[in-house]
Amino acid sequence: MTKVLIVDDSKFSQKITYSLLNQYLENIEFLFANDGQEGLEKFSEVHPDFMIVDLLMPKLRGQDLIEKAKQIDREANVIVLSADVQNRVRDVVEKMGVLSFINKPLDEKKAKEICDIIGTGSRGR
Repeated sequence: MTKVLIVDDSKFSQKITYSLLNQYLENIEFLFANDGQEGLEKFSEVHPDFMIVDLLMPKLRGQDLIEKAKQIDREANVIVLSADVQNRVRDVVEKMGVLSFINKPLDEKKAKEICDIIGTGSRGR
């Protein structure tokens, strides 16, 4: 079963992300972290197949979380889902080797894009 860790300090965003992705993917175990530090701890302990990361979070920024996760596993599959639309930030994060940078708010089209990246067990709706 594919494990997807959603790291976002907004419970609402976590629920939206989960519900949209869950429509299109099967055989996925979703895990959640409420800030970057908790995300790093869960990443270290669970080693998820994919991590969906918000950038603007307390305790540990998403950018720092990605950097630390890549130190643990340089092949970590990270998708950024953030309201931070600064080109400078986007460029830095993309150079860190993320799979995709998707702007919030998440909608059906963007959810399908994430599902195409994850790819396993797609329901193809």
